[in-house]
Amino acid sequence: MKSVKVSLSLAECVKNFVNVVSKYPYDIDLRSGRFVIDAKSLLGIFSLDLSKPIILEIYSDNCDDLLAELKQFITQDG
Repeated sequence: MKSVKVSLSLAECVKNFVNVVSKYPYDIDLRSGRFVIDAKSLLGIFSLDLSKPIILEIYSDNCDDLLAELKQFITQDG
């Protein structure tokens, strides 16, 4: 499992993010505080507090291709 922080501050960012993660077969979650949702769920993401970075949890160790595609969303803040 790999974890990174992502920032999804705009609705367009959320849409692009879901389009990318939906292409991959493994489970991917977003964690914000005590809430955990499926990262492939557009409505689920909008239920989170997007004003601060959220934790992306990828349940695969071979996900460098996914991380490369998500580079624009990955942040070190927060």
